[in-house]
Amino acid sequence: MPQPQQLAYGTWPSPIRPEDMPTGSLRLGRSRYVGDEVWWAESVPAEKGRTAILRSGSTGPVLPAPWSARSRVHEYGGGAWTPVGGERFAFVHQADQRVYLAAPGTPPTPLTPDDARLAHGDLVWAEDALWAVRETHEQPRRTPRREIVRIRLDGSGAADPDATTVVVGSSDFVAFPAPRAGRIAWIAWDHPDMPWDAAELRVGTLGEDGAVTSWVRVAGGREAAGGENVAALQPEWTGDDELLFTQDPPTAASRTDGTRGARWNLYVIRFDDGLACASPSPVYVAAGDTGGPLWSLGSRWYAPLEDGNVVAVVTDGRSRLMLVDPVSGSVTELETPLTGDVQVQDVRGRRVLLTGAGATVPGGLWELDVSARSLTPLRGGEVDPVLAERQAASPMTFPGPLGPVHAFYYAPSHPDFTGPEGELPPVVVLVHGGPTGHVTGDLSQNAAFFTSRGIGVLDVNYGGSSGYGRAYRERLAGGWGIADVQDVAAAARGLVDAGLADPARLAIKGGSAGGWTVLCALADTDVFSAGVSRYGVADLRMLLAETHDFEARYLDGLVGPLPETEADYIERSPLSRPESLTTPLLILQGTEDPVVPPSQSEALRDALAANSVPHAYLLFEGEGHGFRQAETIVRCFASELAFLGQVLGFDPPGVAPLPLD
Repeated sequence: MPQPQQLAYGTWPSPIRPEDMPTGSLRLGRSRYVGDEVWWAESVPAEKGRTAILRSGSTGPVLPAPWSARSRVHEYGGGAWTPVGGERFAFVHQADQRVYLAAPGTPPTPLTPDDARLAHGDLVWAEDALWAVRETHEQPRRTPRREIVRIRLDGSGAADPDATTVVVGSSDFVAFPAPRAGRIAWIAWDHPDMPWDAAELRVGTLGEDGAVTSWVRVAGGREAAGGENVAALQPEWTGDDELLFTQDPPTAASRTDGTRGARWNLYVIRFDDGLACASPSPVYVAAGDTGGPLWSLGSRWYAPLEDGNVVAVVTDGRSRLMLVDPVSGSVTELETPLTGDVQVQDVRGRRVLLTGAGATVPGGLWELDVSARSLTPLRGGEVDPVLAERQAASPMTFPGPLGPVHAFYYAPSHPDFTGPEGELPPVVVLVHGGPTGHVTGDLSQNAAFFTSRGIGVLDVNYGGSSGYGRAYRERLAGGWGIADVQDVAAAARGLVDAGLADPARLAIKGGSAGGWTVLCALADTDVFSAGVSRYGVADLRMLLAETHDFEARYLDGLVGPLPETEADYIERSPLSRPESLTTPLLILQGTEDPVVPPSQSEALRDALAANSVPHAYLLFEGEGHGFRQAETIVRCFASELAFLGQVLGFDPPGVAPLPLD
């Protein structure tokens, strides 16, 4: 076997081109068994990112262009389609947010009014009825009204708004409608909480008109367990009087030792007549999370099988799949290669539909046969064993000023090239969004785009990330722009101390909340020599003035309530101290971003120009918060590579130079 050729890091010829990136990472949504087939939602970059509904065993889509099944409830949407019997399905059309009824080969017909104030999501077909979360925007009211509604399939609601039954509201946010035998369970929370801070599980009685006549809180919420906040998630009925759900109350031990080590675990609650019920009891207790941040409606971390057992995702850094017997409490691991972003989509018998990725497999749609203990890819999941071995990420933990910092490192790797003896590679430090988010070191073409060129990638789960319990998540409380910056800087320094990175060639990249950490890290540390911000937050007061309602009070917990802590908002924002912005920066922004509008990126561009700092600002027409169009994705990766080469001092082949202002 020939020895690899020595070539400068960053200049290795890579088989992964920018043009390959739009199809390199699948964006899959809700998946369901329909008849003998599997149907799923998938974003199509080549069609301007529209969300199609596809089916197994067929080359044609169930939902063809120009229709797009995508909700904007809470801006992040979710639950935008559901089968409703036979081959009929209901979906939310992205363009007008109306609910439509359709079947393959037939034109969709509207079920809800043509009213620009309305948006729908979290569609559920249960008890022979269609249920949804409806969001109503009314001016001058800033906070939309959100309700669970029941939508008629006969189409009468398209012309008559009163034909849609309002089931329940009475809170700022609602999710997970779960009706069964004259009752309905759902999750509710109010400002200033986010759903991972404090969310209630409520159960109500349905009257003859289909609306809730009375309801009780049965778990979760503010001061729910020993005076502490608890976040409940995902109610699932396993009988007319038995309800499963997941919540994260602190354990007795965590109250005693002060670690606040609450984890989302599975609980059961049983009802007598009406709404009378016993206290919830744990189905199992694990040092991992069966649950996560509810950014998208309809997320599922477990599902009951028809035999009474439960398949559950348990996450502690990386994820595992567990088979739980609620009667005996026994827990058995189902060994699969899936370790990241695993969602339990649907169940039929002892077969389970899953979406997710792993350290050795890319993201895809999978079918797990619990009896045979076999996992079959249905969409995506194809893997080159050699590539998987080369690109496997190593979990790493670094000491930080606030405690350990978790990360995954993708080392530069190529079968034909290696770096010159004595030279250390440049490294891109990735900062995920949220900031209540999580990365799991999956096999990633996004990482391989850089590592195959001789550029290392360090993906950091800074304090505030999910997947390590509430204590780690709450490390960021009041400290956004400080704690996260300290953590990413500590991780980068730790990589340098381990002899794995060139300290003079560290770059940092992030989007949205990750972009905020990028900008703060460039302003407040001397660790990084270049930065890439995708639709990043640059000014906290501007963010509050312009962002959408779902995150309108997010900063109360991350920074502090206004007006008491306004000085912190000003002091931490890079745009408040433009003289601190002296590091070369690439800014990538969409014109239609409702979360971080272009005004923030443009103010950042102007500050860099005033400081004579090398920079580039790319604005993408029609893109929102998260890029979906193929041409945008191609240009972003090509521009990032060209920018890093120009600033960090290497010449990447195959990409044109990026003009810097």
